[in-house]
Amino acid sequence: MNILFVRTDNIGDLVCTTPLIEATRAACPEAWIGLLANAYSAPAVAGHPALDEVLVYRKAKHLEPGESRWGAYWARLRTIVALRRRGIDWLLVPSVGGQASARRFAGWIGARQVLINEECDAAHEVEKVFALARRFPPLASLQPTIPPCRIVAEPSLQALWQQRLVAAFGSGKRLRIGLHISARKPSQRWPAGAFVEFARRLAAQREVEFMLFWSPGDEHDPCHPGDDRKAAEIVAAAAGLRLLPAPTAELPELIAGLSLCDLMLQSDGGAMHLAAALGKPIVCFFGQSDAARWQPWGVPHLVLQPASREVAEVSVEAALEACEQLLAGHTRGR
Repeated sequence: MNILFVRTDNIGDLVCTTPLIEATRAACPEAWIGLLANAYSAPAVAGHPALDEVLVYRKAKHLEPGESRWGAYWARLRTIVALRRRGIDWLLVPSVGGQASARRFAGWIGARQVLINEECDAAHEVEKVFALARRFPPLASLQPTIPPCRIVAEPSLQALWQQRLVAAFGSGKRLRIGLHISARKPSQRWPAGAFVEFARRLAAQREVEFMLFWSPGDEHDPCHPGDDRKAAEIVAAAAGLRLLPAPTAELPELIAGLSLCDLMLQSDGGAMHLAAALGKPIVCFFGQSDAARWQPWGVPHLVLQPASREVAEVSVEAALEACEQLLAGHTRGR
């Protein structure tokens, strides 16, 4: 049996689909299972053990310098031809909506059966995605429990990060905290000064080292805004702390770096779901977003969301308290 998942939206949405993919692999161990994802998100699931192949759909807005629209269209045509030749028995679309485009694509590749997700009353995105299992025959009869999200870090990139950490701090065993400072929505951003105070106060209490993650670039770049200025402010103010600057232009770099942390402090977004899929405990900030739907799945976490829905109003004290609760083994979200 040949099964194709189509999930061409954001990183977090794709990561929240991995439990359904894993359940499908468990129910269909001999099947070919592929995934069609957009070029920006696809690296998040590279090397996933439940997938035989990750096919890339490149959107016009994700074209790299030197790439043309015609080149993207030609690549898309090659993908369609390859899938027609394979013969797709089941095409599964876990996202709700987009039925017209999904059905067109199913017709182009000649899929024999098509399942498109429908709106349901589940609270979390993973549960909404997994609702598709009730209509997929190999899973419908099993009523499986929903597994955690899962992604895989590239060993060579893990080794590079490990070398940088040893070069910066030596080989001593210390608690390693990841600080991810980038967030797309302004309401999700914690101030630079708060990150510095958090790091200084935690370092005064514990033997700790930090990895400072951010999206590199200028904050005013209309296509790919970054946080170089904010990161530089934090690095300068955190002088004397064990803090490794870790800008990550590519997803595999970010995933490998996150995989080496013991705990993450970060805002809701794609990087938060990547950390959860790596099994990391997370103190997560939520602003103008739905925490019930998008909080980390399957890992110990604490949600900090002020009544104002402005992350800047979360106190350093609250973040430190949440961090200590997770480090002490308290796994109940709030």
